[in-house]
Amino acid sequence: MNRQTSSDRTSTGRTSTDRICLTLPTNRACSAAIAEIGEEAAYAARTFQVEVDLLILDSSEEATRAEHARAVAELPAAAHVTVHHLDEQQQRVFLDRAIRHSGLPAPERMLDLMLPDALSYGACTNRAFLIAAALGCRSVHRRDSDCTYQVFDGEKVFPIHHELASLGRPASEASAAVSETLLAPAHAHRPVSMVGSSFIGEPSVDIAEIERLDAGVYHDVVSLWGPVDWSEEQKRQLVEESFKGAGTEPFTGDRSTLTVVDPMRVDMSNIGFHHEVYERVPLPPGTDTIGTDYFLFHLVHDAALPGVLHNRNIENYYTPYRRTDAGFRAYQMRFVKFLLSMLYLNYVYDRMGSAGAALLDEHEQLRGDTVSGFLRESTGLDRADNVWRLDRVSTSYRKLGGRYAEFAELMDARREQLLDEAESDTEDFAVLIDAWPTLVRAARETGLGSADA
Repeated sequence: MNRQTSSDRTSTGRTSTDRICLTLPTNRACSAAIAEIGEEAAYAARTFQVEVDLLILDSSEEATRAEHARAVAELPAAAHVTVHHLDEQQQRVFLDRAIRHSGLPAPERMLDLMLPDALSYGACTNRAFLIAAALGCRSVHRRDSDCTYQVFDGEKVFPIHHELASLGRPASEASAAVSETLLAPAHAHRPVSMVGSSFIGEPSVDIAEIERLDAGVYHDVVSLWGPVDWSEEQKRQLVEESFKGAGTEPFTGDRSTLTVVDPMRVDMSNIGFHHEVYERVPLPPGTDTIGTDYFLFHLVHDAALPGVLHNRNIENYYTPYRRTDAGFRAYQMRFVKFLLSMLYLNYVYDRMGSAGAALLDEHEQLRGDTVSGFLRESTGLDRADNVWRLDRVSTSYRKLGGRYAEFAELMDARREQLLDEAESDTEDFAVLIDAWPTLVRAARETGLGSADA
């Protein structure tokens, strides 16, 4: 591992409350992104007087990891910034030690939920959450390897500026650092739990080609992630807002709002969470499914936890792999699995919306047991809606022809497996939520240790 060491922490007078985790999970070549996030880490340490643990979780193949190691070694020295570049074996060492220290039953299953063999957007972020707890960080700030920062007046526009200005402060105090406040006075005593923005550039989900080929098919497919019983007008609005981020308007100056943040207005490439959110409820660990890392947006919103929505949007772009046939098939399968997951998640979101304040305990902290209870209820739902979703996707893709029709053949051959996985992924999420507080405590007690060596 290549490590950029900070200045002597014992001489700074800083405490663990001054410590944050800026993280970049990746499974692709992204040396440019590493260089840029290194700049953001240095900016955070310099501007906000914090200790920054820059955490690169690297699931790339060996040659790419070596490129990343060189990129880490080339980062300019920055006071109060420590870089942790961990491959999957190093992550596994840490996880195995923490899981065994926790005493949780079925440790092998827990390890598989945290570090599955297949791609998992939720699981990679959960690993960042757990390592942040082990490092004593008060917040996690996530970026993506297929994004870059906007530039304004010759300076890169770093989202962490807004994240550190407000995150963890009582909303009544944070209001001084934002452009406007749209928060009920009854919530003003609560700390800011989430600060985020969205993206400009290419859509977050790689389905723009479908819209170019047939706008009607695009509407039919995208609307499938909403509840089946929604009206046509609700579905039209959903399609209009889905996956497009903040559009194409570039940054021209800061705007920020203290509010209960709409989940549709933020993206996981541009987000910061306070530790009292992610140390209580993790993300869904389902594999090969886009959107598994968006759950906390809904939970924070439904619990009426204060947040800040700002306009330092990340710029999103597509990597070359998505243009290949293999990349196309993989991404379309992740999209289909996302549609199937919504049978269960839409039910949970509805229950969380109705629960409101009941999502919080007497200390106004998130109640994971309430959320896991809703998830377990959802697994009893009739699969008929998901059968219908698969039918609609198959019909739509066959209408498009070409590689979409070929993908429909592959999807139809896996129908029963896909239906089973959507339900079992939901069950796994409930299991992980129930184990999470114990796992976080074990991570704190064991620390990152020799995994970071």
